[in-house]
Amino acid sequence: MEQITVDLSVQMYARAGSAVFNKTKEKWGELSNMRAGFPLRVNGAEIRTSEALYQALRFPDHPEVQQLIIADNSPKGAKMRSKSHRREFARKDWDEIQVQVMWWCLRVKLAQNLESFGGELFITGDKPIVEESANDKFWGAKDQGDGTLKGANVLGKLLMALRARYKADPTALRSVPQPQIGNFRLMGQEIGTIGVA
Repeated sequence: MEQITVDLSVQMYARAGSAVFNKTKEKWGELSNMRAGFPLRVNGAEIRTSEALYQALRFPDHPEVQQLIIADNSPKGAKMRSKSHRREFARKDWDEIQVQVMWWCLRVKLAQNLESFGGELFITGDKPIVEESANDKFWGAKDQGDGTLKGANVLGKLLMALRARYKADPTALRSVPQPQIGNFRLMGQEIGTIGVA
């Protein structure tokens, strides 16, 4: 079992010299959870994107909601389906566990797409990785109009931590241990260690 510790403080990033991603079809777009082409398999379910997996994990007690999210053809659609059910069905401790869940989802994305996704992480070199977002200063950072971006950039920080592990020993990332999160289920089954799809 593994936990990740991330600095949640707001920081400034220079756009020049950073691997900044926003739209999935633009440079560094492969780093986005919305990017297709990195399929996942968890508990027998085929999942198109890490975004759909992350959103589905909000609802461990509602496999019918998870199925709706996973079945959606687009990651944006999966996110919108999640939003429409959050008030009624989302787990109550989501704010406390969301960073650990995101870390686990990124680990699965890498384990099951080691060469393709690992290669994308590798070519960012030692650049800061920053998700540019117009309104989310927690997961991403907002353009300040002066060549800088400001935000907690938690997704970028997780990707940088993952990149460091990949550079140190990519083969050690082929399996993903179960996180220390109670009631961690998909489609009615507890999620255990995940390996190559």
